[in-house]
Amino acid sequence: MRMKDNAASTRRNFRWYMRYLHNKVGFFIVGLVIIYGLTGLLQTYRYTNLLKHDVVHEKQLETGLAASGIGAGLRMPNFKVDRIEGKIMYFKDGSYNVETGMAKYVTKEWYSWLIPFVQLHTTSTETRVHYFTVLFGVALLFMSVSAFWMFKPGTKPFSSGVWLTVAGIIASIILLLMK
Repeated sequence: MRMKDNAASTRRNFRWYMRYLHNKVGFFIVGLVIIYGLTGLLQTYRYTNLLKHDVVHEKQLETGLAASGIGAGLRMPNFKVDRIEGKIMYFKDGSYNVETGMAKYVTKEWYSWLIPFVQLHTTSTETRVHYFTVLFGVALLFMSVSAFWMFKPGTKPFSSGVWLTVAGIIASIILLLMK
């Protein structure tokens, strides 16, 4: 009887392979999730000054521009002139000299070492980095599906896992509808 139990426990079926791969791929994904999680937090707070520093810009524009022309030339959406003193137009974090066309302004930008990490969230198919993001997405999808082989169907842990999956799908749909 002992021999049969031992032989059955060492049999490598589909379920065994799914559990094995889930384990190995899972540890690889931990490293990816740490980076994506941290940079995702930065993306969430991209309109704040979190981990940003001041960068001073000077840009030569045409002389005598109106406010709309300055905003377009500096690529600033919702550009608005705060005040005009003589030949200088002042706007948020900068100024424009109507006579010389010189614009001086300050922007808040991430430190240069953070930019490649943050760009992981905004990659497009034109960059080689997109293969990495596709790999990450496929690996996460595999982890999601292979989780169903962690417990035998019909057991309490499997049933609660299915219910939690349904709850996660519903929560995602609600979040999408709230946007």
